[in-house]
Amino acid sequence: MSSTPASLWLRIAAGIYDLFALIALWMATAGVALLLVHGTVDLAHPSPGWRIGLRGGLLLATAAYFVISWTRGGQTIGMRAWRLRIVDEDGRALEWRRAALRFAVACVSLLALGLGFAWCLFDRRKRGWHDLAARSVLVRLPT
Repeated sequence: MSSTPASLWLRIAAGIYDLFALIALWMATAGVALLLVHGTVDLAHPSPGWRIGLRGGLLLATAAYFVISWTRGGQTIGMRAWRLRIVDEDGRALEWRRAALRFAVACVSLLALGLGFAWCLFDRRKRGWHDLAARSVLVRLPT
């Protein structure tokens, strides 16, 4: 592929942009959850079932945001701002199974104190654990 692999710093910048879109998505998800229970949740003391259900819904919404963005155009909102695109090793768009695997391993990378993302600093093609698992590469598009 002729495009340049994206650095860790560009990934972080795109992630900050995506965080704003995710906050809006999370707020909408929580709003829908409250509508489903007609607002009858004691938010100061929510039940364990409510907490688990809400967290599951938020995780599902987050996964949908990334997987859909990566499979339809290869870019999230943050990636568009920084001219980044996720592609497979042959330069093609990711199919949904690889995108879902990439998301799952990215979650593990975060839980491992970001070590999976820091791996970009050592890999010659600047790939993190999630890129290695999904056989993908994040590239910087030419101007």
